[in-house]
Amino acid sequence: MKRTMIFILSLFALCQIGFTAPFVERVKRNDSPIIGVLAQELFNSSNSYIAASYVKYLESGGARVVPILINKSEEEYTQLFKSINGVLFPGGGVSIETSGYAKAARIFYKLALEANTQGDYFPVWGTCLGFELLTYLTSGENLLSHTNTSGVALPLVFTKETREGRLFKGFPEDLMTSLTSEPITENSHQWSLTVESFNNNKDLNKFYRVLSTNTDGKVDFVSTVEGYNYPVYATQWHPEKNAFEWTRPYVPHSPAAIKTTFYMADFFVNEGEE
Repeated sequence: MKRTMIFILSLFALCQIGFTAPFVERVKRNDSPIIGVLAQELFNSSNSYIAASYVKYLESGGARVVPILINKSEEEYTQLFKSINGVLFPGGGVSIETSGYAKAARIFYKLALEANTQGDYFPVWGTCLGFELLTYLTSGENLLSHTNTSGVALPLVFTKETREGRLFKGFPEDLMTSLTSEPITENSHQWSLTVESFNNNKDLNKFYRVLSTNTDGKVDFVSTVEGYNYPVYATQWHPEKNAFEWTRPYVPHSPAAIKTTFYMADFFVNEGEE
C-alpha cells in the first residue's frame, strides 16, 4: 500500500510540473462527427419533434447530434449542411411527398449528392419513413405497396450482395447469424417497397445495392439498401429501437438485438468521420 501511495504521489507531482510519462499517450480531442437528425411535424399541429431514441442511438456511436427543423429556407439548410458531417431521416408518419419533413429532406439529399460528387464525403441514412422517402427521392416516384408489417420483429433475408456491401462488413459472424435466424429487426410500417417494384425501376437498380429483404407472408419487400457509389444507407426496420425504446412488447431486447443497435450506430457514425 505504501509503495502504491508513493507511486501515485510521484506521478501526480510529475504531472504538476508538466512531465509526461512515456507510457501516457496524449489523446487528441475529437469533436466530430456531428450528425443532423430531421424533425417532422406532429399530427394536426404546427409543432415538430424528434424521437429521443434516434439521438441516443447516434450518441451511442460517438456522434454529436443537432436537430434539423422543418419549414426553414433553403439558405438556412445549406448553411447548416456545411456545419454537419452526415444526416439521418428518421421514421414517422408524415407524407414523403408534401410534408415539411419531405421538403427539407429533398434539399439535404440534393446537397449530399452534390458534395459526394465533388469529393466531400457526406453520409445519409434513412430509417423506416426515411427509407421510403429515399426511394421516392431517388426514383421520382412513390412505388410503395401496403404490407402487414406494423409492429412486428423479423429476421433478415440477406442477398448475394450483402458480403459485397459496406454496411455489414464489420459485423461479427455470430451477429450475422442471429440477424438471419432471430426476429431482432423491428418493423413499424404499413407501406413497403416490394422486391418486384425495386427490380422494375431502373433508377433504383442503378443507385442501390439491396442487402436484405423480408416478407409479411404474402409480399416480399426490400428491407436494407446502400448506395453503390454514394454513402446513402436505408433500413425499412428500426435499429435504434432495440436498445432505447421499451414501451412496445414487439421491440426485441435480446443480447443480439442490442448488439445490432450498437453495430449499426457505430457503422454510420464512423461514416461521418470519413
